[in-house]
Amino acid sequence: MKIYTKTGDRGDTSLFGGQRVPKDALRIEAYGTVDELNSVIGIVLAGSPDPRVAGILTQVQSQLFDLGADLATPRSVVKKNIRRVEPRDARTLEKQIDRIESHLKPLRSFILPGGSADAARLHFARTVCRRAERAVVRMSRNEDIGPGITIYLNRLSDLLFVLARYANHTAGISEIKWTSSSRS
Repeated sequence: MKIYTKTGDRGDTSLFGGQRVPKDALRIEAYGTVDELNSVIGIVLAGSPDPRVAGILTQVQSQLFDLGADLATPRSVVKKNIRRVEPRDARTLEKQIDRIESHLKPLRSFILPGGSADAARLHFARTVCRRAERAVVRMSRNEDIGPGITIYLNRLSDLLFVLARYANHTAGISEIKWTSSSRS
């Protein structure tokens, strides 16, 4: 099978189910940003993070493929091999957040993104996750995407934030507290 099909040369693409849509459609923007997030998580993993973090992120990458396939398949299309993301999928992330947070000091102020290289990459993944969430919310105003996708992405950004804090904790790097630069 060839990697190029030439079917998108005029600026449209196929959804699962066969429907052709413009490549700048909200649905394509949403699952394209989820794909970008998955690639950023791959960059985090390439940095050989803590094994606990790597295990969580590897699971997340698989879940993001499911989420992308869900977004690429309109709800009107019934496909047996498409796993729909449900609100319960976010509960798994919540349990991971709780486990990781148990190793961290409570957060009492805003912190600046950064610290260790792993933490900085995780913060970058978090911001891409938030962008994916915004794209999904825009799409959901026009199309039925089900109840689980937005919840999952919201919780995933929380998990990425906690993992960034954990990366700094395990590296022995203090978080930098935000202080306003405004002068009153």
